[in-house]
Amino acid sequence: MDYFLLFVLLLATLLLLGVFLFPKYMTWRTNLPPGPPVLPFIGNLHQLDSSPLYHQLWKLSQRYGPLMSLRLGFTPMLVVSSSKMAKQVLKTHDAEFASRPPFLSFKKLSYNGLGVGFAPYNDSWREMRKICILHLFSPKRVQSFRPIRENEVSKLIKKIGRYASDSKSVNLSEMLILFSNTMISRIAFGRSYDEESSERSMFENLLSDSQAVSANFFFSDYFPCLSWVDRLTGELTRLEKTFEALDSFFQGMVDEHKSSSDEEKRSTKLGQEDFIDVLLQLQKDGSSTINLTFDHIKAVLKDIFTAGTDTSAATLVWAMTELVKNPNTMEKAQQEIRNIAGNNGSTIHENDLQESRYLQAVIKETMRLHPPAPLLIPHETTQKCNIFEYEIPPKTVVHVNAWAIGRDPDSWENPDKFLPDRFIGNSIDFRGRDFELIPFGAGRRGCPGLNMGVATVEFALANLLYWFNWELPDGMKKEDIDTDVKPGITMHKKNPLCLMPRKWSGNLDE
Repeated sequence: MDYFLLFVLLLATLLLLGVFLFPKYMTWRTNLPPGPPVLPFIGNLHQLDSSPLYHQLWKLSQRYGPLMSLRLGFTPMLVVSSSKMAKQVLKTHDAEFASRPPFLSFKKLSYNGLGVGFAPYNDSWREMRKICILHLFSPKRVQSFRPIRENEVSKLIKKIGRYASDSKSVNLSEMLILFSNTMISRIAFGRSYDEESSERSMFENLLSDSQAVSANFFFSDYFPCLSWVDRLTGELTRLEKTFEALDSFFQGMVDEHKSSSDEEKRSTKLGQEDFIDVLLQLQKDGSSTINLTFDHIKAVLKDIFTAGTDTSAATLVWAMTELVKNPNTMEKAQQEIRNIAGNNGSTIHENDLQESRYLQAVIKETMRLHPPAPLLIPHETTQKCNIFEYEIPPKTVVHVNAWAIGRDPDSWENPDKFLPDRFIGNSIDFRGRDFELIPFGAGRRGCPGLNMGVATVEFALANLLYWFNWELPDGMKKEDIDTDVKPGITMHKKNPLCLMPRKWSGNLDE
């Protein structure tokens, strides 16, 4: 408490100094987009509360417009809340908005910007993105992981089938996170952990910790003169410990792959060459235009580890949440899948889903209402540029509010309702060409793992709908299902989704 009082006094003193010594903060908006009034020193921090940031920024944009200026401490910000403005930022002026802010957690967890997701816009980032697109997430590579997807989905269905046989409800949120964790560990690391193993528990804790510290507020990001406060509050120590644990985990995986004397046995142990195999081979070949170090490899693994696990699980949970709240829509999706796959209880395959138009519409509508990252990873301007009559200075942090864009009434009729039919006969897609729907971003900084994520979500959701009819636990009504959100970068449902699975057809092994 003494530290807290000291800090409050310090802030009050600096605020008073700002009023008298730095009047420029009251007139900084000359050519910038509109925004709320800015206080000296703290900027607009007083207007933010503990509710989700994307929702706070959306409420402010309702008053100040879809291109809005803020200042948090000494950091200028731009908030984008419409498809028209998103197109300006992510397409028309893509190069000027292509960097990432040097936030403390971003730099630390990305090995000082050596990966893809959080790296600044430079030659190293270009080469690492090229490696991801050509070697890790190419269509051929995504297709090569099909046996793993089918194997893991099959295990998921059998596990749920045991709950159905015992007439027990299943915590679908927990089960889908476990499923996504296993998928990523097999694809990236060539490892599969037992459900109750200490290694799996460590894996999950690392994921949770890294997401938490990524979303934390660090004074050094907004008040460089108060960077010492991060050490005082313990947040810097927490970040360092999280990084050390992640680094130890990734280094262990890399060392294990390096030391294997029987590459064929290791790479085929789980039926597939994994991402570490690919990256180590590229390092050995020396074919990259940069010196591909082990830190580069670990930085890419960290990006895949955090983004790949959370986003797929969150999307699946939100899809099932909306479908159980809209039983007619669920029935329509199930009918399509069952008609495509047939009624003989045979296993559904990925090829069966090529014509699943309504399933694809369900996934699009889920990502419109519940984008995995409601605020895309922040951008930063590399130079001064103009958007219409407004001037955006360099080093401005840019938040693209995908959640607000997906609910913009200028783009969507009945924007708050779950209506997958809106995508039937509608060419809008989420691959970065249509700015009304950008859950994966767009332009240079669009997500390179899009195809992998979509393949996983589509196949898992199709099987959940094909094999089971889903009901609410006894005494629960669909109106009782909440849509509250956990804090963090990824939009997870706050309270677990628990449902009753009923076997539809086929012989699910006990």
